Amino acid sequence: MSMVRVCSVHDVPDPGALRVEVPTPSGAVAVAVVRDDDGQLHAISDTCSHQAVSLSEGDVEGCRIECWLHGSAFDLRTGRPSALPAVHPVPVYALSLDGDDVLVDATTDIGASAELR
Repeated sequence: MSMVRVCSVHDVPDPGALRVEVPTPSGAVAVAVVRDDDGQLHAISDTCSHQAVSLSEGDVEGCRIECWLHGSAFDLRTGRPSALPAVHPVPVYALSLDGDDVLVDATTDIGASAELR
């Protein structure tokens, strides 16, 4: 894993999302760092799987983020859609904290393995 500092904990709305660009060996990845209703932080692809729309501009409710354009919603732990029209999941990335620094590894989608937990 390659964790990269992307922002401060204080930069992320409560609840809400912040779009960040995470450098990877194959190029930058747009990631939404999201604080859910319980205050937990998550890292999820910033691009809706239904259309190329920024998820960080959507609403956070519980442990879901809703796309502002057509209302698709995604589970922040698994990336799986929980509301149509999206039917495909979005990648979820490892996130950790180092003091107030938020670190993200955007090289591997951990969403599928989160479903097994």
